[in-house]
Amino acid sequence: MTVLAHRTDTLTRDALAVLQPGFEGTTAPDWLLRQVGEGLTAVGLFGRNITSPEQLAALTAQLRTERDDVLVAIDEEGGDVTRLEVRGGSSFPGNLALGAVDDTDLTRGVARELGRRLAECGVNLNWAPSADVNSNPDNPVIGVRSFGADTHLAARHTAAYVQGLQAAGVAACTKHFPGHGDTSVDSHHALPRIDVDLDTLQARELVPFKAAIEAGTKAVMSAHILVPALDPTRPATLSPQILTGLLRGELGYEGLIVTDGMEMHAIAGTYGIERGSVLAIAAGADAICVGGGLADEATVLRLRDALVAAVREGALPEERLADAAARVRALAAWTRRARPDAQPEGSRASGIGLTAARRAVLVTGSTKPLTAPYVATLAPVANIAVGDETPWGLAVELAELLPGTEAGVFPEGSGAGDVLAAAGDRTVVAVVRDAHRHPWMAEALDALVAARPDTVVVEMGLPRTEPRGALYIATHGASRVCGRAAAEILAGA
Repeated sequence: MTVLAHRTDTLTRDALAVLQPGFEGTTAPDWLLRQVGEGLTAVGLFGRNITSPEQLAALTAQLRTERDDVLVAIDEEGGDVTRLEVRGGSSFPGNLALGAVDDTDLTRGVARELGRRLAECGVNLNWAPSADVNSNPDNPVIGVRSFGADTHLAARHTAAYVQGLQAAGVAACTKHFPGHGDTSVDSHHALPRIDVDLDTLQARELVPFKAAIEAGTKAVMSAHILVPALDPTRPATLSPQILTGLLRGELGYEGLIVTDGMEMHAIAGTYGIERGSVLAIAAGADAICVGGGLADEATVLRLRDALVAAVREGALPEERLADAAARVRALAAWTRRARPDAQPEGSRASGIGLTAARRAVLVTGSTKPLTAPYVATLAPVANIAVGDETPWGLAVELAELLPGTEAGVFPEGSGAGDVLAAAGDRTVVAVVRDAHRHPWMAEALDALVAARPDTVVVEMGLPRTEPRGALYIATHGASRVCGRAAAEILAGA
């Protein structure tokens, strides 16, 4: 082989190694297996790829026939954001519920059990936890995905989550650096901007990431956000000042840096995914996450070729691409060596997710059991990270405990009159998600309580308003177990 051919082959393999693409279907397509065989080191899974634990285990085993150390990544936060249980709702509460309990041993145990389930299915990299401090309650994309608005609470639970997940042999990917909590824009749709000074960033946003690094997080995910105090021109994912200067230099982080999804509009709509991917690697990122919306071989080849061309043209140093690829392979090697710590006796059957959800519930008002109520779910449009396909609420869980319960879903634009007409003379259980962010929802709740003082209100998002109704329940999340915990209270269980 000539020197030029060898260099080309090395560049191509390194370019493939830094990609984390997705795909369609519940088995690995031929093109994906071919690319894994040619150097692709990581694959991202989404809800569309999963139907059951058994199917997922077969899929990951299929991928490992081509490469036994392949990184299989997933966005499994638990709570509202689940891929493992996308069709039924998560068996675990999310970060806000864990933060509301504020028991780091519980958080560590929940993350460990979640990691165990992922590891049993062959998943070895989890794009979680969210270390964002939810300092802006109107944030449309973080909310219950954060442990809370208190910096130090978020820090201690981020560290506990990382420890628990990695004790199960699954690499944690702490996100969204340098902090997505103080935004009012969803980066899936546009480029958010955080206008705070360096002192605020150091005292608030960066503290949980420092805790994650100290806890040994194997990966950190960058955010597609503009932080002028750190870099006035480029979002964090594309910023050498933020990824190399701050994260690597000032914070001393040596692990893998993964980008958030490059097809998100904050990057794709401004830079394009090819140029954005080159800029991200040049800035200090090691792995390019793509595949939430773009999931075909053509995308993989486009990005591979863009990275190789950038090296040849001098836009991307060859040693930077080689370093990024080496970090990806190092994490892949760690996952192959990783052995879960000894499992505490009886922990698998402990129902830790439901236990945590029960402890997170906050109740205000009378808790007398109901009889055959009407559950009215006032449903906002879900953000893309959560997705519309995952069920939420408590109608199913309550109907199991209270036979005769009826239910209806009321989308944006619905009012109290619509609910009352459907409910008849039944007691109304109004279920909401982030009522403080949706004026139509708040207006409907006020009118319901005025017309029916015995109305029960269950807030399954961020509880920000004064308690309404004869009974007010805040679950701090909308996962299946959060719904079950609220249903038990309403049924007097």
